[in-house]
Amino acid sequence: MSKSSKPKLLWLQSITCNGNTQSFFTLPDFIVLMNKFEIIYHPILNSGYTLADVTNKDLKCDILILEGSFKQDGMKKAGQEILATAQKYAKKAKHIITAGSCATFGGIFRQYDKNSISGFCFNDDMINENYNLFRKKLISIPGCPAHPRWIGSVLSMILTHRAIPLDDLHRPLEIYGYNAHSGCPRSEYFEWKIDSKNYGYKEGCLFYEYGCQAPYTHANCNKILWNEVSSKTRAGTPCFGCTEPSFPKKDLWHTPSLMGIPASMPVGIPRRAYLTLAGIAKSFSIKRLNEPIIKYKK
Repeated sequence: MSKSSKPKLLWLQSITCNGNTQSFFTLPDFIVLMNKFEIIYHPILNSGYTLADVTNKDLKCDILILEGSFKQDGMKKAGQEILATAQKYAKKAKHIITAGSCATFGGIFRQYDKNSISGFCFNDDMINENYNLFRKKLISIPGCPAHPRWIGSVLSMILTHRAIPLDDLHRPLEIYGYNAHSGCPRSEYFEWKIDSKNYGYKEGCLFYEYGCQAPYTHANCNKILWNEVSSKTRAGTPCFGCTEPSFPKKDLWHTPSLMGIPASMPVGIPRRAYLTLAGIAKSFSIKRLNEPIIKYKK
């Protein structure tokens, strides 16, 4: 096999629904981007090696992408524990990317067994034993699934040797430095406290009555959109908060409140400021915004 000067990329899956792989495949320039890497192994793509080669040999690896939650007591693939294989290549890699909420925080599979299932470096929002070993290489790309442009952007930044500023959970600030609420076409309804009366309608805010997590969620999916055309809130569905370590939440479909005030403030908004603005908003009736809601009642 001829030697390649391209960065060597290894994509390993553990306990997963395969959603992040499928999402990444929808990236418009997927083929162009992936041709810039030597793919050591991917469960679906044509690869230079088999999974048995990866687990049993000691291959070179520059970029390790992990997908899926990890079981601490022995999930095996190709005869080897997948966690041990991930740790082996994490030591070699220059960059470790956890693609999706499961690989990052443990995700939905962690809800089944919090004692033995986790993310690679985080258990929800708490670090685990891998964190101190690999934190200097770690880039978290949570999401259920992660947006294809999130994975693509990080790989492009690595290729061009761009600095990747990260938050406390190692999420790139270029992607997760926003709230999912930013860019939502319903933000005016949010500001004036005008609720949607059902799912699917274009008018009204989904936060107060339907538990939309966008004001609590770090992501730019209302800016770059899915399939470049839509997002959950554009389609009339509340944000699930899938980029947060608390995902999936129980009792998701309502926003807990105390005397009409959300029990938890949106990210970055002081309670006093929220109460002041809420009081002002409730004292007004905006005919332009309220009329479409009234029409749906007929």
